[in-house]
This record gives sequence, C-alpha cells and structure tokens, in this order.
Amino acid sequence: MATYAIGDIHGCFATLQRLLHRIAFDPRQDRLWLVGDLVNRGPRSLEVLRWAAEQGDRIVAVLGNHDLHLLARAAGVAEARRRDTLEEVLAAPDRDDLFAWLRHRPLLHRDGETLMVHAGLFPDWGPKLAQRLAGEVEGRLRGDGAPKLLAAVGQKAAERWKEGLSGQERARAALAGFARLRTLDEEGRMCADYSGPPEQAPKGCHAWFSVRGRKSAGFTVIFGHWAALGLRIGNGIAALDTGCAWGRELTALRLDDWRVFQEPAAG
Repeated sequence: MATYAIGDIHGCFATLQRLLHRIAFDPRQDRLWLVGDLVNRGPRSLEVLRWAAEQGDRIVAVLGNHDLHLLARAAGVAEARRRDTLEEVLAAPDRDDLFAWLRHRPLLHRDGETLMVHAGLFPDWGPKLAQRLAGEVEGRLRGDGAPKLLAAVGQKAAERWKEGLSGQERARAALAGFARLRTLDEEGRMCADYSGPPEQAPKGCHAWFSVRGRKSAGFTVIFGHWAALGLRIGNGIAALDTGCAWGRELTALRLDDWRVFQEPAAG
C-alpha cells in the first residue's frame, strides 16, 4: 500500500491517467492525496471530476481556488474568465451530483505531522487553529450562505489574518489563506496580485512558508497553487504544482519514501 500526493490537475485528464500508470496506482490498496484545482485551464475537467467522485475513500482532495470558482459560477455569483474551460461541466447532466461532491471536499487534510492544503497557511496558524478554521469555512460553503462566500473567491483582495476577525470577514480571510495565499508583506497582508517566483517578488513580499516564526513550522505542509514556484521539497514543505495546465508536468510524490514521479503534459 502506498500513498501519493499529486499536484494541480487542472482538467489534464490524459496526463493524470498516464501518471497513474507510471506510478502503477492500484486502487485496491493505494491512496491519493490531491492538492486541489482539479478543474479549469486544461481540456477535460468533466472527466477529472467524474473520475475523482468515483474513487470514494481512495482519494482525499482539498478544494482549490479553481474548484471554488466552478462552484461560484454554478451558483451564479461569478462570471466566466478568459481562460475558463468549465462550460462542459456546467452543462453536464450530472452536474448537480458533481457539485454536491465538490462542495463536500475539505480545505485541509491532516495525517499526523503532515498537512495538505491547496495554497498555504497564514504564519499565525498552527495546525489546530488551521483545522478549526477549515471546519468553520467548510460549514459555510455547504450552507445557505455559500454564494456570498464564493463570490469573494475571485477577488484579489490583500487579505490579512487577525484572530479578532469574526463572521463573514473571518471566513473570507481564512478561505483566502487556504485557497489563494502565496506571498505576504511585512504587515502580514497577502501580496494578492503577485504569482511569480518568490525570488522575484516585490520588495517586502515573502513566501508564506519562509516567514520567521510561522506556527506550522515543525510540520510538513503539502500544497499546490503556485506554478511559478514549481517543485520544491524540503524544510517542511512539498510544493507540487508543476504547471501541467501550462504545458509542463504533473507531479506525484510518494509519501512513504518521498520519491518524485513526473509526467509531461498530454492534455
């Protein structure tokens, strides 16, 4: 039995299938951790969603910002973006079942000393607080107030986490951390407009995982979301978004021995 963490799939179904063949994935005993962004940008989001929903407890998939954007479009609170490839999903006869499955994915998965999120963790979040916040936001995303929260997903706001936040403001900031965080300024605000490599970030903006004293240090955090960061493993992180949707690779990390497997983008 092996467990593999896989980077952002983004609708690249053919590449995913080739990667599963490369790792000799055995659904009878192996397990997959998916870092989110199952859909969008790539050509076959519907097939990825159907495949994922059929896997049952063989997979754990956290929600990414593109998955949330799909739910926002389905709820009528987000407009189509220029590079969206979601129309087939939105028109599918089984869309309601797929959206129900997607809404019930977690924002954070924890197994012992290992955490998986889509984007990141604010420096003030230790594992217990992060789990509590994930549970709060997941509850909102599954409730009647979901459209209001989903509408905020696409806004590139410079969110800042403060413990005193409450209600919708607290949920919005927490969701931004889980789904959109890359870099932070000296005051702890997200550098929301920057998505390039950390070495070229604007002055004063630093990768969330490099902030001194972050409370998730000492744990291993697996995440995706940051294609310009690429594959980066070590010092308590495993960054797995290697740009499949941009014509690069899809990456799997075997958690049992930290061996890396990659498959060139094939669509």
